[in-house]
Amino acid sequence: MATISATRNRNISIEQSSIFQRLFTDRRAALLWLPVRIWLGLQWFDAGSHKITEAAWMNGGVALKGFWTSAVAIPENGRPAIAFDWYRSFLQTLLDMEAYTWFAKLVAIGEVMIGIALIVGAFVGVAAFFGAFMNWNFMMAGSASTNPLLFVVGIALLLAWRVSGYIGLDYVLFNAQRIRNWIAARREQAPSGA
Repeated sequence: MATISATRNRNISIEQSSIFQRLFTDRRAALLWLPVRIWLGLQWFDAGSHKITEAAWMNGGVALKGFWTSAVAIPENGRPAIAFDWYRSFLQTLLDMEAYTWFAKLVAIGEVMIGIALIVGAFVGVAAFFGAFMNWNFMMAGSASTNPLLFVVGIALLLAWRVSGYIGLDYVLFNAQRIRNWIAARREQAPSGA
């Protein structure tokens, strides 16, 4: 925010906020974030709903085991899917522990929950964080697909957490006490019936 001050006989202060500041803090920007938030929520919900209806994800995690196995594989020629050895070791440890049996359910249900939270506008900052974190992990495992775009949109929603859920349940959740006080004041003003 730029502030310009001039002092001669009086103080004049002109405050000018950048478009980025208004985009991430002005409640009117909620109209711009609403379709972005719903679009991202639908992407997550669609991805998760396919997984929770498939036995390969919900019964034993065979699908996730296959994804991790192909991700940690080092081909004889060419580059491996995972660029960082520490991340390959991390996934190999999860494979060795057979964590895919429960982790696959966590991924599937997490994707659905992120989608629902973004669509209804509840805890948008938290949902955007976990969505971006999942996208980051998918990219680290070598799956580009739509993950880079979803990651960037998730980070943008995370930065705009104050206003991105304003048209949604976040408004009610963050203003619950104010709404209760307003209802109580209306009840006190209402004429009592005899």
